Amino acid sequence: MKRTKKHNKRFSGFRLGLAAALSGFLVSACGLYEEHVQAPDENRKSDRLEDIDYSKRSTIFGKGGMNLFGSDTDKPTGGTALGVNSYLWRASLDTISFMPISTADIFGGIIITDWHTPNEAPNERFKLNVYVLDKTLRADGIRVAVFRQVQNRQGLWKDAAVPGETGTKIEDAILIRARQLRNQSLSK
Repeated sequence: MKRTKKHNKRFSGFRLGLAAALSGFLVSACGLYEEHVQAPDENRKSDRLEDIDYSKRSTIFGKGGMNLFGSDTDKPTGGTALGVNSYLWRASLDTISFMPISTADIFGGIIITDWHTPNEAPNERFKLNVYVLDKTLRADGIRVAVFRQVQNRQGLWKDAAVPGETGTKIEDAILIRARQLRNQSLSK
């Protein structure tokens, strides 16, 4: 397929505009970087990495401004350095531990299971997507999506309806377990 001169001109103009915008961004970003060179001193306490207070450092968002994900760095995270609430995360893993886990992203707060077929119903299988939505232990900090398939007579899996309260019941079980984990940690 031949490209026309008009198409090539338009495409090269787009590339040129993209390159100009990108170089402009890079040049403007250079002004945000402040270089500070100081000879290291073995006796100075502030030269050791473990003694640096990262919350007081300047970023491209300003002094102690935002982190990479857009939240304030001065905001308490609920006792966790994770991307999500540690109690909700651990409770989610504990609650669905009977299912094989396909993906678990602690910073995104997503757990995706693989298909699980219960022994009681060999012609059905279930899959869960668990979303931990918050850094605090709250009832609306967890969402569960449940998927169900039924095997037909030809042996093919077909999507089937899931009762609406199934996801809510799993969410409630996760919240109960998260509260147990939190109470256990507070009593120590």
